[in-house]
Amino acid sequence: MRNVIDLTLSYTKETKGFSKEDSKTIANDGWNASTLTFYSHCGTHMDAPLHFNVSDQTIDKIPISNFVGKAWVVDVRNKAPKSLIYVSDIAMDIQDKFSQDDSLIIWTNWSQYANTPKYRNELPRISEELAHWCVEKGVKMLGVEPPSVADVNNIEEVTKIHQILLKRTVIIEGLTNIEQLKSNCVELIALPLKIKGGDGAPARVIAIER
Repeated sequence: MRNVIDLTLSYTKETKGFSKEDSKTIANDGWNASTLTFYSHCGTHMDAPLHFNVSDQTIDKIPISNFVGKAWVVDVRNKAPKSLIYVSDIAMDIQDKFSQDDSLIIWTNWSQYANTPKYRNELPRISEELAHWCVEKGVKMLGVEPPSVADVNNIEEVTKIHQILLKRTVIIEGLTNIEQLKSNCVELIALPLKIKGGDGAPARVIAIER
């Protein structure tokens, strides 16, 4: 039996960088349709290497095999706001079982602050040490709950961490509902919109437990 969990935030009027306007209505046109406007890195989304000029690889050029795989859930709910997450925060049983091309989901419970100033300004983030570890160990996807893997108010840090990770690892930001998972090992599927030349894109992300 499978347990399928949606790890994707809903886009609402409170989501910064997103808007939805009526384009057609049943009354006037015979059907309902909307015009959607997205910032490419709002809500639950994925980053392409082009985002920080790591390479010219855009979101539509990332092999789709990079969007599916085994993922380990790293419980770091004890981390304080604005704190760094280190390799030592990954449980040893996960480190021992980790194989190249496995992925990591970093569980901070941070999605509870979505659409508030704290969500963006006080996020726990990936340390430079952990970013290098991800590349060295061959982490396929790194998923986090905050809107970024690094301090978005520190251009030096946010650039450095993204440039390290995007050499090898697909970055997923803005996850939610991790508390609904019952195990620390899942199948992760993260599918970005296929935007030609895209530096990133909104994504539907799910986890499957068997």
